[in-house]
Amino acid sequence: MQWTGRAAAFADSYAHLCGHTASELLDAAGVAAGVRLLDVGTGTGTVAALALQRGADVVAVDAEPTMVDMARSAVPDVRLGRLPELPFEDGSFDAVVANFVVNHVPDPGAAVADLARVSRGRVALTVWPYPAPPLQQLWFDIMAAVGLEPSPPLVAPELNFSRDVAGVTGLLEKAGLRDVSCVRLEWGHRTDLDTWWIGPANGMGALGEALEDAPPATVAAARREYERLASRYLDDDGALVLPTAAVLGSGVLG
Repeated sequence: MQWTGRAAAFADSYAHLCGHTASELLDAAGVAAGVRLLDVGTGTGTVAALALQRGADVVAVDAEPTMVDMARSAVPDVRLGRLPELPFEDGSFDAVVANFVVNHVPDPGAAVADLARVSRGRVALTVWPYPAPPLQQLWFDIMAAVGLEPSPPLVAPELNFSRDVAGVTGLLEKAGLRDVSCVRLEWGHRTDLDTWWIGPANGMGALGEALEDAPPATVAAARREYERLASRYLDDDGALVLPTAAVLGSGVLG
């Protein structure tokens, strides 16, 4: 698991990217004061903490122990748990959210069915789309330039879904949700060259996985290629502004 033991590195890098959709995700799930919410794959707790600010009654889970430990600094009730075997009874929550979690499971249909199982109301989730937006495609372009191969697909073809509005809609409907709504969100992720390199330097993401066992010369070449390819996204102030997107889907039980 590429996130194992990497909560601190995640907090300094990808957590800021993933957190961009937190408000829209909670809106889609109807999260407000008094709502009992489960945040699945909480990571460092960004979505759960925002839900607490709204007055929700929040439980959060993550499969990675260091993520759980870090999230507890912001969210009191954080537990170990993974899809599709969430440790809760059917219908335990008014709403269930999963921010960029379904991208990282081998059986997306079973995962979404489990999200629906523990909800008695709304389910909302986000996924990274395919074809990859420029932010994500950057890693694959670097790999191609230095001769690295991406990891094999996590999801078998017969279990996969199209990573677009139509595909997410179908995934939610197959899980028994109705009144399904899906939208594509687009934004520019603002960071800097060194901060955005934290992810691959710590084995996270597509490039990070490819670099884990690479010799130092290959890692150095990847960093040079990164700076070359990323330069097109530098603004006048030297900030890195990477275009990206997500698909946000939601539906209701019953």
